[in-house]
Amino acid sequence: MLEIFKNRRSIRKFTNETVSKEDIEKILKAGLLAPSSMNKKPVKLIVIDNKETIVKLETCKKHGTLPLKTAPLVIAVIADNELSDVWVEDASIAATFIQLEVEKLGLGSTWIQMRKREAEDKGSEVAVREVLNIPNKYGVLALIAIGNKDEEKKPYEDSDIDFGKVHYNGF
Repeated sequence: MLEIFKNRRSIRKFTNETVSKEDIEKILKAGLLAPSSMNKKPVKLIVIDNKETIVKLETCKKHGTLPLKTAPLVIAVIADNELSDVWVEDASIAATFIQLEVEKLGLGSTWIQMRKREAEDKGSEVAVREVLNIPNKYGVLALIAIGNKDEEKKPYEDSDIDFGKVHYNGF
């Protein structure tokens, strides 16, 4: 696992090669196997592989959508905020599991935050809900852009780990 953690970097440029159905299924399984508070499982995943829809999603945030220009696959991570008061945490765990499985498969990904972000004329969550026809009771956490890497990033090394951030038995 530590090697996957070290190798996982945000990839913002992808090749035009599509992600296989087998890999998509594995990625979805990872997200759906993520733990949730009281096992309520409020998270839902929306798979977007239609380029026209991905282009529309680019307008849902003022900045930080560069990966959507080349990503052949996007997964919207949403959760039922009526079912769980900790939907943000539950969805964050699912999104993280997705990104780790993507790395394990040799693909690349990046998290594009939508919650508490802005489009030109409205909140990013509202904009994503409109593009993907998501009911209002679902919070929109993030879009995960996924594809074959078209850039190389150096893995983290042990020397990058700051153990000064660790405290034992109190701060």
